[in-house]
Amino acid sequence: MRLLAILTAVVLVGCESARAPGSPGSDETSQAWYGKTVDQVAGMNREADRLFQSGKADEAAALIEKGQPLVKRLLDVSHPTLGATEAASDLDDLYGRMLLSNRHYGWARLLFQKNLARWKYYQPATPETARRLKQAVDAIEECDRHILQ
Repeated sequence: MRLLAILTAVVLVGCESARAPGSPGSDETSQAWYGKTVDQVAGMNREADRLFQSGKADEAAALIEKGQPLVKRLLDVSHPTLGATEAASDLDDLYGRMLLSNRHYGWARLLFQKNLARWKYYQPATPETARRLKQAVDAIEECDRHILQ
């Protein structure tokens, strides 16, 4: 009987132990690193966009490249936040616009298509997600116009 009680206690203690990050049931979006990473990527997006607008495409591309692993980490959680999804979308949109400006229409379209899928199925739908969906559709149409020329 004592052995059964000990085994039961061990099982219960094991069930209540802290889960490893990334394991089912843990909410990584509430951890400090997550919010800091979202802010970092958003800042990188703003800076890369500023650089691109001022004709410094190489510097903007370097920031975009630096942001890719951060975006992957943000989106690898089970339920990414809206802020993380927007940061990823902004990075893809900027990269797509850069490719479009360099006449790499197929590659640009691929990035805009990612955003279309991202916003078409995002729940809950909001006016902002609808705006971003329309932005992706418009960008794809622009790529298609250039591809058909």
